[in-house]
Amino acid sequence: MDCPRCKSNHYVKDGIVRSLQRFRCKDCHYRYTVKFKSGAKTPETKRLALELYLEGLDFRSIGRILNVSYGTVYAWVRKWGSQASLPRREMPVKIEDLDKMFTYLASKKDHPSHKLLLIDLEKNISVLSVDTLSQRAL
Repeated sequence: MDCPRCKSNHYVKDGIVRSLQRFRCKDCHYRYTVKFKSGAKTPETKRLALELYLEGLDFRSIGRILNVSYGTVYAWVRKWGSQASLPRREMPVKIEDLDKMFTYLASKKDHPSHKLLLIDLEKNISVLSVDTLSQRAL
């Protein structure tokens, strides 16, 4: 239980504040308490919450896993988002006309239902799934 300011281990008891024992450092005369508040979470818990959020879990699921409220998880993510500097894409986004492909797929008579999957080729991930139904299926 070293002094948080000077790291000295010479201290004396200095009363009780809000049901917590207070100490005073003999070297630098700094007053401090040792225990965290009961609701304080460690930085590792906050980091884990952010990692789980980036993996795709929602706030309520993260709250259940870490035993904190979903509002607290939301506040951590929001605070991190306002502090983070995300990379910006410098290249313009290419816009494709999907109407021709949609019309082509809808004109096929052999399958009553068709599905179009759009893929981001740079990241190799699915961006959007579009369903088309023929008039006979409706």
